[in-house]
Amino acid sequence: MSEETPPRPVPPPTPATTAPTATAPTAAESTLAINEDWAATILGLVLLVLVLVGAIPTGLVP
Repeated sequence: MSEETPPRPVPPPTPATTAPTATAPTAAESTLAINEDWAATILGLVLLVLVLVGAIPTGLVP
């Protein structure tokens, strides 16, 4: 009779082959990003108005 070898066990996946776990941003992080965007938009519009009104000299603006 021939001797059969048992099947080799499958090794567990290594961290490099597993899918990364991504966590969803919390509500505070999402709100903060929107607030920063609006703040930058408002600041840009204020600077534009100041240049158009003449409060900031034209030579100062590149």
